[in-house]
Amino acid sequence: MNKLFTFLILVVVLASCKTKKTVVEQTVAKEAVVDNKAKAIIEKHYQNTLNFQTVSIRSAADYEDQKQSISIGADIRIKKDEIIWINLKFFGIPMAKALITPTRVSYYEKTNGTFFDGDYSILAKMLGTDLDFQKVQNLLLGRPIDDLTKDVFIAEIATNLVQLKSKKQADIEKLFRFETGNYLLKEQFINQISKNRNVLVNYPSFSNQDNIFLPTGVSIIANQQNQVKINVEYKKITFNESLSYPYSIPDGYSQIKID
Repeated sequence: MNKLFTFLILVVVLASCKTKKTVVEQTVAKEAVVDNKAKAIIEKHYQNTLNFQTVSIRSAADYEDQKQSISIGADIRIKKDEIIWINLKFFGIPMAKALITPTRVSYYEKTNGTFFDGDYSILAKMLGTDLDFQKVQNLLLGRPIDDLTKDVFIAEIATNLVQLKSKKQADIEKLFRFETGNYLLKEQFINQISKNRNVLVNYPSFSNQDNIFLPTGVSIIANQQNQVKINVEYKKITFNESLSYPYSIPDGYSQIKID
């Protein structure tokens, strides 16, 4: 039952991959900042502000890899920029929980009686890349995992969508595709060529509730040796309720060790 948490980490890892830019690439980047089409797309996308304090998302999730297929319920509660709380249920029975904050990542699962509890530096050491709270929050809320204002893109049209394509780097390809009505994010694709791993995140549609656009779900396909698929359908979304985030690792659980 900890597959969803592990998978979220996997997606963020793929999106966080970094490469060293050569002097030539740095020169190109300075010149490309004046790409007005890309700049306009980024500005229009970020005009869709997320003006809320809390959001509660009741969802159903399907996870599939080469060995298994799992369907579970997932309650997601977010205190914007502060807390992400996830409760996984199997036939209504709580089986795993996660608590993610800007300084801490913690989850436990009942099937094997194990838990992880640590800060992002521990995960970064294990995974060899940067992780942070904002990337996970963006993934769930239908936002680009990266801050688009801090990168350099080429604007294109692809399959009736507006596309931002990252300037060619040594190893990483990034694509972000938006619909042309409100410039909401439809797809984000990150490909690390040297390690033959990539992730495609798709948002099938968005709902407008209280002048806030949120996705109606998220579909993710990740390829790294084997393919993993996850589809989350957001069944009910409510904003600005008074939420609790109960979390306590049960006694007797074994901690997952990271050397």
